[in-house]
Amino acid sequence: MGIPARREVGGGVVAADMLSEKAAQMREALVKSQSITDNMVSILGSFDHRLSTLETAMRPTQIRTHAIRRAHENIDKTLKAADVILSQFDLSRQAEAKILKGPHEDLESYLQAIDQLRNNIHFFSSNKSFKSSDGVLNHTNSLLTKAISKLEEEFRQLLLSYSKPVEPERLFECLPNSMRPSGSPGDSGGKIPSSNSHSDHQNNTTENSIYTTPTLIPPRILPLLHDLAQQMVQAGNKQQLQKIYRDARSSVLDESLRKLGVEKLSKEDVQKMQWDVLEAKIGNWIHFMRIAVKLLFAGERKVCDQIFEGFDPLMDQCFAEVTTGSVAVLLSFGDAIAKSKRSPEKLFVLLDMYEIMRELHSEIEALFRGKACNEIRESAQGLTKRLALTAKETFGDFEEAVEKDATKTSVADGTVHPLTSYVINYVKFLFDYQSTLKQLFQEFETGDDSNSQLAAVTMRIMQALQTNLDGKSKQYRDPSLTHLFLMNNIHYMVRSVRRSEAKDLLGDDWVQRHRRVVQQHANQYKRIAWAKILQCLSVQGLTSSGGGSSINADGGNSSGVSRAIIKDRLKTFNIQFEDLHQRQSQWTVPDTELRESLRLAVAEVMLPAYRSFIKRFGPLVENGKNPQKYIRFTPEDLEHMLGEFFEGKTLNEPKR
Repeated sequence: MGIPARREVGGGVVAADMLSEKAAQMREALVKSQSITDNMVSILGSFDHRLSTLETAMRPTQIRTHAIRRAHENIDKTLKAADVILSQFDLSRQAEAKILKGPHEDLESYLQAIDQLRNNIHFFSSNKSFKSSDGVLNHTNSLLTKAISKLEEEFRQLLLSYSKPVEPERLFECLPNSMRPSGSPGDSGGKIPSSNSHSDHQNNTTENSIYTTPTLIPPRILPLLHDLAQQMVQAGNKQQLQKIYRDARSSVLDESLRKLGVEKLSKEDVQKMQWDVLEAKIGNWIHFMRIAVKLLFAGERKVCDQIFEGFDPLMDQCFAEVTTGSVAVLLSFGDAIAKSKRSPEKLFVLLDMYEIMRELHSEIEALFRGKACNEIRESAQGLTKRLALTAKETFGDFEEAVEKDATKTSVADGTVHPLTSYVINYVKFLFDYQSTLKQLFQEFETGDDSNSQLAAVTMRIMQALQTNLDGKSKQYRDPSLTHLFLMNNIHYMVRSVRRSEAKDLLGDDWVQRHRRVVQQHANQYKRIAWAKILQCLSVQGLTSSGGGSSINADGGNSSGVSRAIIKDRLKTFNIQFEDLHQRQSQWTVPDTELRESLRLAVAEVMLPAYRSFIKRFGPLVENGKNPQKYIRFTPEDLEHMLGEFFEGKTLNEPKR
């Protein structure tokens, strides 16, 4: 038992010894590792010191290398800059050669050369470090000035070469077919024939109204002029450009209008003219205005817009300067008419003039747009308003003149008075201008509907005419002729209204009321003219209360009627009827229907009375001596003679 225990103790000692041995080995290894580490740190420190020394030794070499590299870069940059400068000199020499040749042979190259000079100026202005830049700039600017001067001359010559007056024949070809002269161009004398009536003109303006703007400058030339103008604007020569353009184009426009027939007339010239001459000139002026605005001014605007495209204020200014003179000449004539002495016959030409200004209003506004054209637009609008005002005042003058017309023109036959036909025709013409009149009334708004204003004016004119006719009717000594005169004239008024557009405006009530007036005058005529002769055929005062009809020896009969009284009645009837026939066959009822109606009305009263009288009392005369002396007419004779009444025959004219 004792031996095993001892072995265990011996094993533990051996293990402890082994552990101690291993620990000692580990300490030895750690000491060696530390020694190696210290040696490595020492070696590395030595390397760092040597590298630092090497870097210090290499720095001058690095600096020299960098300087050399920068020097190479600077040399490259300098060479490149020199190359650019040399190329600019080369381009400048090329541009100068083209400038010296002038623009006439090759305008496109010339314009490119000018652009190159501008580029050179910009380049050398931006590179002032180049010691010769000032000298180069002076030379290039001088060359550019000469180039622009040549350009101005080229612009002037090119514009003048292609700026020619437009012949009237060419302008007429641009008009709608309905407005072209019917004869050969040479026969027109620069005038366009007017339409037969205002309504014809209205149709012409609405149908086939195609205007072709004339070509004033060939389209291929316009881009060249545009390029030239653009260069001049860029050079700051805008005022010189305006002057050249204005002088060239305005004189051509003036000449085109002169060839057409436009002439400058003062207010004094207009006042001295005979009406027929002035009326013709007004008709021409209306056509001239249409041609000027729709063709010539439209053509000028088209040219101006293309040449000065991109320069809007300059575009409007040049157009205004070119057209101002021509517009002034045209408007001054209209102004002279508007300010001239008013007279009724001028109303329609005033309305025509007002109408053309209204028609052209939108085109004038469009063509003469922009601030530069303000004065022209205002002048046109001012003329429109003056024409409207003068027309309105003339309207009032006419109404007053109708009522106060004191002409001594008499119509002995009681027919329609010249004043009546004049006024009615005047009113009918007014209705051709309905739309124009409505527009005119709107110029002076009073709050009333334009239709009602026109109706009121028309009614006042009609009433003024009736008032005047009433006065003229009192000149007749025969009261029956007074009523015949009024019947004829008022019937003419009613018939004319019924057959015109005035009926819609005045209304059926006006027509019916005045038809009754016509009938009243017809009845008054019958009563006054035929009352006495019908008394001759009356039985009143012939018969007594006794009956019978046998004839007594004293020439009477059983009814107590005296043959002598019957003879006297028939003799008086014959004299009166012949007198009526002689006078009233010279009187006139111009309307066929009214004339037949009036004859029939007389015949329906007189013929039955005559037949009855002859049938009843004729035997008293027929049984005596010379019965034909007293019974001179058969009822058929009377009917035939009544058919000759109101024919307006002269005294010496043979009977039918």
